[in-house]
Amino acid sequence: MINKRLLIKNLLAHNDENSFYDKKRKIDISQKEGKAKFLKHVCALSNSNPKNNSFIVIGVEDEDNTIIGVDFFDDSKIQNLINAYLTNPPIVQYENIPFPHLPDDKVVGLVTIRAIEGLTSLRKNIWKYYGGSVFFRDGSMSMPKVFKSDIKDVNSKIVGAIESHSHNNIEYTLDGVFDFMDKRKDYNPQYKVFKEYFVVCWAGQKKEVKNEVFYSRVDIELINEQVRLFYSALDEVSISFNNGRFKIIEYVSLGLQNSYKYYPLEETEIQFHDNANYSIDSTLVFQPPEFDKKILHHIYNANNALLEHLKKGSKLTLSQQNDVKNLPATYLICYLNGFHEAIDKLNEAKPFLKAYSLAVYSRYKESLRILRKVKYN
Repeated sequence: MINKRLLIKNLLAHNDENSFYDKKRKIDISQKEGKAKFLKHVCALSNSNPKNNSFIVIGVEDEDNTIIGVDFFDDSKIQNLINAYLTNPPIVQYENIPFPHLPDDKVVGLVTIRAIEGLTSLRKNIWKYYGGSVFFRDGSMSMPKVFKSDIKDVNSKIVGAIESHSHNNIEYTLDGVFDFMDKRKDYNPQYKVFKEYFVVCWAGQKKEVKNEVFYSRVDIELINEQVRLFYSALDEVSISFNNGRFKIIEYVSLGLQNSYKYYPLEETEIQFHDNANYSIDSTLVFQPPEFDKKILHHIYNANNALLEHLKKGSKLTLSQQNDVKNLPATYLICYLNGFHEAIDKLNEAKPFLKAYSLAVYSRYKESLRILRKVKYN
């Protein structure tokens, strides 16, 4: 089993960007330009590596390989995006890899791309790229090229050697468990061994509601691969497991006028198999709450007026300060109830919410995360 943290270190230490590896400071697939560029790089790496994995490392400075990290990205449906926009789409996996020196909410994103039979191309227009475009890696660049039938296998031995040097061992596993238990000692840390091979560690603030146990500030890691499976400082999570299964149900708090309720958002089940493999299956179970349209019209118009105040830099009243905290969630509720322009308004509010406070900006990112999951499903 490959230790993904070690794999990233080996990629950064021994290879500059090339035809099987790219690095990015960050990506933003919530915007059309960022989504298009990401798809271009996936397409190019897939076409240039027909017989081996290729990689994109996210959260690294380009000039000196300094690991700065990015926000935890828990979109298990990224394959749906790839399938929607690419013909002969490769198999793509996005994983969050924690590093000890990074803050709790930061990780390094690792995108692993495995090509399938045939040439990968854009299925339809996106941003400035036309449907039918084909991309290849030319050194460290992803470039559009005409059809090439003689795709050469030049990287298999190199990538195979890098992956071979990144395999896990008992020392890495034990160190990972001890580090997690020590770092999360204030959040009820626990661990369990599955199938005598896999080690899962998790921690969170525990509370009981009507005989059910929930956790907040949850951190869950698969220690064998140094992969963070889940992280949230906001959501409520329920956890259950047996000898071969670990299940997470994620809840989100939504509501209006100081009346909030927890709604199940997504169920993730990790199955551990006897052949030293595991599989992760995520199912969206979210049913958007419905509210009275007259009330939503009032809230939507109030949000728009508040956004104008933020744009002008006006001083906010105490009531408006409270409304700003709820603005991302209420725009999201409006969108889920048929106010389609609400998402455009939410995106428009991004720089002003970020400038207002980090706490409000975190709520903005949380609302976008929920929207992303719903949209890709």
